[in-house]
Amino acid sequence: MNTKVSTHMIKRLQLTAMVAALSLACNVSHADERADLETLKQTTINLIQILVQQGVLTQEKADALVQQAQTQALATVKAANAQTAANSAPPVAGEIRVPYVPESLRKQIADSVREEVVAQAKAERWGDVNMVPEWVDRLKWSGDIRVGYENDDFGNGNAPEYVFQAQGDTGVKNTLAERDRLRMRARLALDATVTPETSAGLRLTTGNAADPTSTTQTMGNYDEKYTFSLDRAFIRYQPQFEQPWASITAGRMPNPFFSTNLVWNDNLNFEGVAVTSDPFSIAGQPVWRPFATFGIFPLQDLERSTSNQANIKYMVGTQVGLDWVPGLNKRAKIGLAYYDYHNMAGQPNSNATPNTFDSSAPNFMQRGNTKFNIDNGVVDSTGKALSPIFALASDFNLVDLTGSLDLTLSNPVHLMVTGDYVQNIGFNAARVQALTGQNIAAETTGYLFRTAVGMPTMLLRGDWQMSLAYRYLEKDAVVDAFTDSDFGLGGTNSQGYILGFDYATGKNTWWTVRYMSSNEISGLPYSATVLQAYFNAKF
Repeated sequence: MNTKVSTHMIKRLQLTAMVAALSLACNVSHADERADLETLKQTTINLIQILVQQGVLTQEKADALVQQAQTQALATVKAANAQTAANSAPPVAGEIRVPYVPESLRKQIADSVREEVVAQAKAERWGDVNMVPEWVDRLKWSGDIRVGYENDDFGNGNAPEYVFQAQGDTGVKNTLAERDRLRMRARLALDATVTPETSAGLRLTTGNAADPTSTTQTMGNYDEKYTFSLDRAFIRYQPQFEQPWASITAGRMPNPFFSTNLVWNDNLNFEGVAVTSDPFSIAGQPVWRPFATFGIFPLQDLERSTSNQANIKYMVGTQVGLDWVPGLNKRAKIGLAYYDYHNMAGQPNSNATPNTFDSSAPNFMQRGNTKFNIDNGVVDSTGKALSPIFALASDFNLVDLTGSLDLTLSNPVHLMVTGDYVQNIGFNAARVQALTGQNIAAETTGYLFRTAVGMPTMLLRGDWQMSLAYRYLEKDAVVDAFTDSDFGLGGTNSQGYILGFDYATGKNTWWTVRYMSSNEISGLPYSATVLQAYFNAKF
């Protein structure tokens, strides 16, 4: 039950109570009018008492409401009497003049209050024990759980992990020993409609909070309890024009761009502000539907000081595209994006200013990007070389072209084709050589091609999908921290194929099996195959 009353409704109650109090103050002589006003007064008082019993008003608020109305009524009577005395001849001895409240006005006030109270009672379901409060309808819960098995196998000719770590790929922990493990993921989301224009979202998930690319928990922690992290927390505002055409989202939000996991991991969420325009997304609108997205996203917040001269890292992204929907049996979409990273390349420390640029190193890395030791040649007060701190050697300004095609072969079977091409135009060979001391060739291209046959989503028993994808991603094509974490066990400088199969065993329950095989494109030898089998349940 709602414990608040609208300001408009309180004003109605005050006006009604004032009219009722006016009848007492004026000592009306007509018996029928006195009876009508007395009825109105008692009805108003009874209505206020019902609101108190329902918990809509407190007793103190109700008493103050009636007292305020009576005070205002007496003041109104005195003012009316004074005005009458000033504008008319003095009354004859024994004559009483009473301001007259027309019956039509009294009836209008009573009907208006009754209609408004009844409407609010219906909307807020006062006294209906079989109905939940109105605000519950504005909340939507959802979630999913998956549990399964993963096998990671490596090529016999791989370089040992310590060789990768020595060149800066500190996230590489294993390159030779086969690994089997049980894994699970649990997510719980809440979406709330605050007003017709404003909504909010929250999501909790398992996984390591320090890893932005994975929400999966590996089993085998000596029965320690799992921890939940706040994966999403955002507010979205969408002005209600004749047709909603734009929205603003702020906080920690889902990926606002049309993309694939070549550039952005499927589990990655964005922090910042994004503006999205999709004016013709509603069914029945034109076949050609343009869309656009613009956002600013902080990546690593830093407070500059005398001991920290590193700059804040952030990304500005923009995308324009076109959605082609000629009918229910076919759809195509294409988007061109530009992701402009700022202050991603590391800055070297010096003996004169040791540790000043430590924070120019990223908080999280996977594998592949060209890196350098920002403490190279720096020594402590005893002359001992400092432990290496690795940072990115290249800047990243990505141009990304993404497209998809969805054709209905025979309902409900679809043919779905996806393509993605990315180029890092921010790579500067001279700057990279100055930081690393090596002549590093530009490897800045990546692409992905995927085709799938079956149902787009696993909803009903018997739904299925088969897919085949080929993926090629050079070492400095994208930031390795944010790309897919499963293919090649994460990062860049890898190429290979992905086989996938999904089958639904019931409503919103299905099996997912994926086999991924990858090899290095250049540099140290590294090949890995990953087999995943998960059972999924969505609610």
